[in-house]
Amino acid sequence: MTQSGAQTSGGVGLRRTLGVGDAVVIGLGSMVGAGIFAALAPAARAAGSGLLVGLAVAAVVAYCNATSSARLAALYPASGGTYVYGRERLGAFWGYLAGWSFVVGKTASCAAMALTVGAYVWPGQAHAVAVAAVVALTAVNYGGMQKSALLTRLIVAVVLAVLASVVVVCLGSGAADASRLDAGGFGGAGGVLQAAGLLFFAFAGYARIATLGEEVRDPARTIPRAIPLALGIALVVYAAVAVAVLSVLGADGLGRTAAPLADAVRAAGVPGLVPVVRVGAAVAALGSLLALILGVSRTTLAMARDRHLPGALAAVHPRFQVPHRAELAVGAVVAALAATVDVRGAIGFSSFGVLAYYGIANASAWTLSSAPASRVVPAVGLLGCVTLALALPGVSMAVGAGVLGLGVVAYAVRQWVSGR
Repeated sequence: MTQSGAQTSGGVGLRRTLGVGDAVVIGLGSMVGAGIFAALAPAARAAGSGLLVGLAVAAVVAYCNATSSARLAALYPASGGTYVYGRERLGAFWGYLAGWSFVVGKTASCAAMALTVGAYVWPGQAHAVAVAAVVALTAVNYGGMQKSALLTRLIVAVVLAVLASVVVVCLGSGAADASRLDAGGFGGAGGVLQAAGLLFFAFAGYARIATLGEEVRDPARTIPRAIPLALGIALVVYAAVAVAVLSVLGADGLGRTAAPLADAVRAAGVPGLVPVVRVGAAVAALGSLLALILGVSRTTLAMARDRHLPGALAAVHPRFQVPHRAELAVGAVVAALAATVDVRGAIGFSSFGVLAYYGIANASAWTLSSAPASRVVPAVGLLGCVTLALALPGVSMAVGAGVLGLGVVAYAVRQWVSGR
């Protein structure tokens, strides 16, 4: 592999243009997205005031996953993330299963984010706005990674400004009460774990840094620095917002609301900020959607190179040096879903797929060293992924297991056909 990136059979590789700052921003664009505007309420319903404990549990699991991913990404700086790591460390099947989990789960998440944009921008035409958002962001990605990174910087700046306003308004108001943060309404261990599983959905964006491994400059140095930086900033932001909103609404009020941040600023006595929060939510969803399309298209590229997906999707544009066919294919599928199906309830299913993906990442990192000290983090990460997956709502587990099962069947059929 050269510094210009891995090459396809046609001799065109992806362009390495991203530095540490760009990689951190892309990770933040995925994490500090629509999840913070939506995931707090279901997490509060599950855990009560134990929401903050659930956030801490999700952060610990995310840290282990991030550390494992960073170690692997430095060794295998190629597009595809855990699809590549599982293939190289555990075998072709496990790599395929990781890729399948990521592509299917995150494609549903793309459609959910697009519909979230539509719901905030023009509720009466949510599907049409969602499709327009997908088309526009696919066009941005098609034009090259630098354009995507620039747009992500703008989106992250807007979202962080809105979230900072929410925190300042809530904590500075007379409605804030620190007693609402205590464990009086603690939802028990099961509720905390379920909340952690739901909140993990919001943390999972650092995977986008690893899946862009072929477009990062000096990946052995850049990726291990960018992943923990992005995760740390996201954790600070999430904790500040969760404390601010809980201090105003309390666990019960937070669990009942459909728009927790908007209701929090209204309860804090600043209803004029509600439209700003709604705009922030729409922009955040756009940022998540942009980063999701980037990640799914790169994993699609890697799987197409190995013929787990149609080989035509492995093409790289000779001018823009992006996987243009994979991006167009992902954009088309997401647009079709956003136009016809309401998948905003896919957070649990997406979390199941992503937890399976990171479980394989931790298992891959386990094989990097036989030293007991080096295996603590991947062991804790793997155990955490399994635990959180099993703590998700039953429907999410059933649908997730069913979709993974379909992927296994597809793999077995392909192996049988190729072996004839």
